[in-house]
Formats: sequence, structure tokens, C-alpha cells
Amino acid sequence: MSGMDSSEQRRKRKRMLRSYSQAKHYLSLRRPLILCFSFFIFLLLLSSERFRPASFRPVLTASTTTLSLLSSTASNSILESFTNRNSNSNTRDSSPLRVQDRILFPDHVLLIVPNRFRQNDQLECVYHRLSNGSDELQDGEKNPHLDFAIRPVLSTDVYDELRSIARCPLPSNNYSVAVDLRRRGGGYDWTAGINGTAYPWDRVVYEAVIDGDTAVVFVKGLNLRPHKKSDPTRLTCHFGLANNGNWEKDQGFVLTTEAVTAAQEVVRCLLPRTIRNNPDKTHGVRVTIGYNTGSARAPVHVTLPSVATIYSSKSTVRNEKQKKKHELCACTMLWNQAPALKEWVMYHAWLGVERWFIYDNNSDDGIEDVVRELELQAYNVSRQSWPWIKTQEAGFSRCALRARDECHWVGFFDVDEFFYFPRAFRHHRGDGVPGENSLRNLVSNYSYSPTIGEIRTDCHSFGPSGLSSHPSQGVTVGYTCRLQSPERHKSIVRADLLDVTLLNVVHHFRLGQGFRHLNVPENVAVINHYKYQVWETFKAKFFRRVATYVVDWQEDQNQGSKDRAPGLGTEAIEPPNWRLRFCEVWDTGLKDYVLGYFADPATGSLPWEKSLL
Repeated sequence: MSGMDSSEQRRKRKRMLRSYSQAKHYLSLRRPLILCFSFFIFLLLLSSERFRPASFRPVLTASTTTLSLLSSTASNSILESFTNRNSNSNTRDSSPLRVQDRILFPDHVLLIVPNRFRQNDQLECVYHRLSNGSDELQDGEKNPHLDFAIRPVLSTDVYDELRSIARCPLPSNNYSVAVDLRRRGGGYDWTAGINGTAYPWDRVVYEAVIDGDTAVVFVKGLNLRPHKKSDPTRLTCHFGLANNGNWEKDQGFVLTTEAVTAAQEVVRCLLPRTIRNNPDKTHGVRVTIGYNTGSARAPVHVTLPSVATIYSSKSTVRNEKQKKKHELCACTMLWNQAPALKEWVMYHAWLGVERWFIYDNNSDDGIEDVVRELELQAYNVSRQSWPWIKTQEAGFSRCALRARDECHWVGFFDVDEFFYFPRAFRHHRGDGVPGENSLRNLVSNYSYSPTIGEIRTDCHSFGPSGLSSHPSQGVTVGYTCRLQSPERHKSIVRADLLDVTLLNVVHHFRLGQGFRHLNVPENVAVINHYKYQVWETFKAKFFRRVATYVVDWQEDQNQGSKDRAPGLGTEAIEPPNWRLRFCEVWDTGLKDYVLGYFADPATGSLPWEKSLL
């Protein structure tokens, strides 16, 4: 019986060996066909761009990894591999925190984390000791008990759809700037912290968003000419799975395309075909900018470090039921101006503003509570954390893209600037309050114009008006003395008619070819700019200017510029008779209107003095 079993087993093994040999021979004959077919698909992907204009044809460079991923016709492996990896990292809510990127600012270190913090998280900043103050860690760097210091985080915030941010104090001497993060009492990945890198805030790609077939990339460190378009041909755009933002060391896939426009800190890049065809799967794909340096004969291609990951600007709108566009919206960038926000929003809502985009530039004065209170009162206000300093122009470009899908017109002005309509406020027409919806009616009159894309309004600068403390009823009532002549202007624009570069100088945008701006006469509309307030309020403004190309107060440059207070100097010291300065004309027009129509008849209080908290 056993002999029969042995002979039967031998026959089975022979049949299996023959089948294996036949399969091996079959595959060896067809392997060249499979390779040729994959290479043909790759060539087809590249050559299919021939139908686009030459100036908009992506230039692709690909590593071996890229070729293998592109040759897959069953799925878009490039994007799926990232999506799966990213979704897994977001679901491990209880795992140790992983710092994705670090940015070194003058007064703090910004940490970017690829998930959301829990509401009850108590976070700590972890600092690693250096050896003798050098940039090298000491010999025991692989020891889990390496010397370190712990300090509480300064603040945390939600940054975008996928990421959160934490701000840590600057490290003391002999500690690395590659700060890490941990939950109090939680786990910690020591290896990740030791190997971390911090990028300087003024040389980094910091934001990106998909816009049609292009990506709009925001970058510091290119030193492009202010207020002018630049040559984009020397720039390239790189898309990939870089984990730490360092493209020189990272081995992830890289797709390279041409830059098609460049101006100030904004570069517009062509999207690679894979990303264009799958915009919903691109969340988190990183992008950076490259350029040539060195001599013309021996150029060296340099890529900037990047913390920018792309996502579609229309993703949020697509997820909601499509609504009718707002006629008029407002966008502003601020820092520690929470007390002024309610008055600004409530007053301009009366004039017809329907939607507000608040770009918060590192405030720590409780602005989240003010925005929440306004939302409870049915004001359509959204706050976007914008941690990038000296980027007001770029922030406005980003806001113009965001508002374009929701608004016909978008006003770009500060929370200390208030529109005033001298003629409409004085003349009562029929029932109701004079001047209601004046601003929305103004822009509506030009919505159907084939050429007008921007409306400009002059600004009158008001001084302290004899006050020594902030007016309790708000700036519109408290400040009543101003300079005689207007300074500057502010603009309301049609976001869909802006130049493709999104170039702006804060006060106004560059329009697309064939479109023009309109100057509003002063007797129709003017902006009361409460620029020079009581010293304690103005001193906070002295700390930092948010505009990219405006010199900070402390720097001894452009002393005669309109961006400075005349005679102020470079130190935050109250000049003599500050409360009496900048007073040439007493102007109580807006004060009289606000008290006449906004004040409660019984108590005399104004709407922004009330609180639901």
C-alpha cells in the first residue's frame, strides 16, 4: 500500500514540475510584451500633451519609481498610495504625535502636524540638547534618555482640511531648533525628533492650491520684483510625496512641470496630467519651486524646502449644495484686533456685506470667541489661520481665489477702515433707514458692466482726536478729527476678472487685460481710516507690519513713506502730544449717523457693545 502511495506521489510531483516549467516558459515569452506595453502607455501619457499650446505643455521628469507608477492603467497608484498612507495616519488619533514640518520664525517655532488635535490634549514642546552649542547632537543621540527640555505650547490651531499647527517658544541656547511635540504623559518617537529639520520662515514654499489646470504656489525666498510681473521661465514646479519637505534628500516620486506665471510671492504652475485627472485624490501631495542659480554656463538647479500641500479650491463648495453667489463679500488680514472685529462686521453688514473672510495672522487675543459670537448672531464669518508673517499681499491673492466661487465682488480692507456715504446718509428716501445697503447697491450698479473690474474708494486718515483711552462705543463714534487730504485708497474687485498672476499691492489688484477700475467720487463714498488711534492701541500696531513690501517701523528706511506715522521714528515711544496729532478737520458725519440710527433708543448702547457671552 505504501509502495503504491509513493509511486502516486512521484507522478503528482512530475505533473507539478511540468506545469511549473510550462508556466515559466510562457511568462518568459510574454515578459518583453508586458514591458513594451507598459513603456507604450508611459509614452502615450507624455505625448498626449501635444494638443495643448506649447507654453502650457508640462515637462515631466520621472524617477524609476515614477515610471512604474505611471505605467499602471488599473488605478492611479501615485495618488492612491499617498491617500491610503495619509488616511491611516489620520485615524490613529491616540498614537504619538508626528511633526510633519517645522518653520523657524523670529519669535517662535511653528510645528505642522498631519492630523487634528483632540479637544482635551495637553501638549508639550520637546527640545533636544546640542553639544557645545553646535548644530550637531551629542554622542548619545540614539539614547532614549537623551537630555531634553520640556515647555508648554504657546498655542494650537486648525490649519487646513488635513493638518493642525502648534506654536512653541524658541529654544534656549544649546538646544536644537528642531522642536518636537508630545501629549503630556503620552508616548514619544525620539528618533523622529532627533532627525528633524526646521526651515527658515523667509525661504520656504508655504501654501498651494489647485486652480483649474494649474496650482497656485506661495513661496518666500525667490526675491522676485515687488509690484511687477516676473519671468516664469527660469522656474520649475515639483510635485511629489516628500515627507519632510527636503527635496534634495527625499526619495519619493517627483513630477516636474513648467511655471507659467510669477509675481512677488505667487507662482502659477501647470499640474501634471495624473493630478489633473484625479483632483479629488491629490489632498496632501506636496509641491515646491525650483530655479537655476550659479553661472549661465554652469547652472545649478535648486529646489526650495516646502511645507505646501495642494488641494482643490472648489472641494468645499462641491461638498455643499451649490448656492447663489453673494453679491458682496469682504476679506481682511489681522493680528490681535479681536476687540475691533464686531463693530467692523456689524456696521458693514448694514451696508450690505454678506460674507467675511478673516485671515488671522497669529492672533492670541481670543479672536476665535469673537468669531463664534458673530456666527451665533447669524453673521457669515469664517476665520482662516494664516501663520505666515509678512505675507499680506499673498494672503489677499489666496483670499481672492477662495472668494471667487462664492462672491461676485470682494472688498479688501482693514478692520480699522469703515465705508461712509455722505450723500446717502444725509438724504432720507421713503421708509426705512437712509443708507442701508449702500455699499452693496454701489457694486451692483456695475455688476453688468463689460469692462469695470475694480471700484476704488479714497481713505481719510483719522487721528487720536484728543482721546487718551480707547473709546468704549467704538472707533466710528470716538474718533472725529482727521487729516485734510485723503491718503491711499482701497478696492472692491470682481475676483473673476483679476489678472492670472493675482498681483496686488494691498490697496488694489492688477486686472485682466481689457478691464479697468472706477474711482468713486468723495461725495458719494469715502473710507474713514482710523489709522492713528490712542497710543496704547497704536503701539500694538507698531510691533509688526503684515505687508510683505512695507518696511517695519523699527527699520530706519523710508522715513517719509505714507506707510509710516510722520515724526514717529523707529521706536515704540509715545511722541509728545500724540493725542492731538493728525487733527486738521473735525468730521463727525459717521459718528452722527451711527448714534442716530444704530444706538438703542432706551439705553443709547450700540449693537457691538452687547455680548452673548
